[in-house]
Amino acid sequence: MPDSPSKNALSRGRLFVLSAPSGGGKTTLCGMLRRRFADLRYSVSYTTRPPRSGERDGMDYHFISRPDFEDKIKQGFWAEWAMVHGNFYGTSAEFIQSALARGEDILLDIDVQGALQILERFPDGISIFIMPPSLETLRSRLETRATDTPQVISTRMGNAEREMAQKHFYRHVVVNDDLNRALKELTAIIESYRGV
Repeated sequence: MPDSPSKNALSRGRLFVLSAPSGGGKTTLCGMLRRRFADLRYSVSYTTRPPRSGERDGMDYHFISRPDFEDKIKQGFWAEWAMVHGNFYGTSAEFIQSALARGEDILLDIDVQGALQILERFPDGISIFIMPPSLETLRSRLETRATDTPQVISTRMGNAEREMAQKHFYRHVVVNDDLNRALKELTAIIESYRGV
């Protein structure tokens, strides 16, 4: 008698879309979720910005040139793409489509512009917005990070206000006032959709 089909053969995967303003803790929380859910596929975004200290190509981002990025726009390579803080960011459509078709669950870490594009193309995506407890806390986190000039921080703060105003487009909103509590809430959301 043949083996019964696996769960993956029976159903499409789920797409979890996480967004937050810069400094909201999204990257840290995504890293923690990836350690907690080892089988959750992570979509590494592409960007034209230069790597920050300690970032690795293919792990943190795929770092590509602006002409390469623009060529991929013309080729229809992107599931979503956006210009953020003067640099392009994008997500591979082929990666998402093939992983979902194999029944694999995917975690996307993208900005609000990108998330809205993704949800148009993948309306079943489970969207989660990570909220900082306040704009003052967000500014403090950006200043403590010490990777940006005051002018860039000011730009990021303006963008953060606009992004936070769009949180109602998301199915879930998690306030990151305490990292462990936010992780616990995110874990519960993901487990509820995965039937854990």
